[in-house]
Amino acid sequence: MIAMSGVRVQDAELMKLGLTLPGFVERSEVIASLPSLSLLTLASLTPDDVEISYHEIAEFATEGLPAGGFDLVAISTMSAQAFEAYAVADALRASGVKVVIGGLHATCVPDECARHADAVVVGEGEPVWADLIEDARQGRLKRRYQAETPFDLRDAPMPRFDLLDPDKYNRLTVQTARGCPHKCGFCASSILINPGYSVKPVDKIIAEIRAIKAIWPRPFIEFADDNSFLHRKHARELMRALKPERIKWFTECDVSIADDVELLDLMRAAGCRQVLIGLESPDESGLDSVDPKRWKLRQASRYERAVRTIQSRGITVIGCFVLGLDGQGPGAFDAVESFANRVGLYDVQVTVQTPFPGTPLYRQLEAEGRLTHPGRWDRCTLFDVNYEPTGMARDELIDGFRALVARLYTPEAVRARRALYHATRRAG
Repeated sequence: MIAMSGVRVQDAELMKLGLTLPGFVERSEVIASLPSLSLLTLASLTPDDVEISYHEIAEFATEGLPAGGFDLVAISTMSAQAFEAYAVADALRASGVKVVIGGLHATCVPDECARHADAVVVGEGEPVWADLIEDARQGRLKRRYQAETPFDLRDAPMPRFDLLDPDKYNRLTVQTARGCPHKCGFCASSILINPGYSVKPVDKIIAEIRAIKAIWPRPFIEFADDNSFLHRKHARELMRALKPERIKWFTECDVSIADDVELLDLMRAAGCRQVLIGLESPDESGLDSVDPKRWKLRQASRYERAVRTIQSRGITVIGCFVLGLDGQGPGAFDAVESFANRVGLYDVQVTVQTPFPGTPLYRQLEAEGRLTHPGRWDRCTLFDVNYEPTGMARDELIDGFRALVARLYTPEAVRARRALYHATRRAG
């Protein structure tokens, strides 16, 4: 099993700038170091008599791909790493190894992936993996595997954390929920694999955490959820079960958790150290077309109060903003900086709007003739502009984004925001 990992920005000037501003690359390095939970999960569904090994693509950087010894290689990739994944798959197949490709990218462009693989998994892998392995044994791999019904997280297996060397990672992942109801047009996440929202039983989550603790006594865990805690009863049950485990953890959720201070206090007591929230815009500009029900547009007026409420409970917030949304003008850059500094966001993540394959945004921009690099999946990095914006010229977006990064992530700006966070927490 090979996990494609790493964020490779194509914008040379932005890459050069990022290398001098640790705050800009910090989150990217965290993402790059996360193991593939999907592959570890499929490993657990593989029969015991099948020998399995797990690898990050970086392991082969110096020694090259193994020449033999594998009957089947499973590759999981995101769009930004797709071309590298294709090259790996082509090289393996040339040496006689059967290759299967899966993940979000394969779900969005299965026909393209099929040109580089013996089989493609479309959608969730759990329901089809046993059949795929048996077909591989019998030498009858199908070109495509796709589940007919959504996978029930009540049947979730224990991921094979034992395949990992914990020294290689700064955090490990556990999934507590799958899906998100907001369905933002730019979101290339599990909503493309399973459009519903479901939660994993608390006892299974705790069992996974204990399995991680068996190989890493004091782990930092990232919940691999698109939007945690939408099911409040489940969230409270989970927090109470987590508290005795004495772990530290991070997750992604929406701004609605600020409405539930009891839950926030339970989260802090259970080890939550940070949440990532997709604010997208510091004001209403650009939010009217982000999600079909305009949920985020209706929340914009309460963003400042919500962030202050969450951080006052001792939980830091990574506020995420998307630049170049339709309807956003050049003033958005100053607005993001002003919001972050005024509220004392502990961490800030800025990205440019990115049309990932398979998303409503990609289809919209394709229909409008606004894609500047169609098919260039290596530009789907969240930092490279690959479309024509409406509220400003493309060069304005590129230059404005670079300038914003240069201002946001200086050591002085980061220290000032974090000092305000600590003052707000004391006041709370």
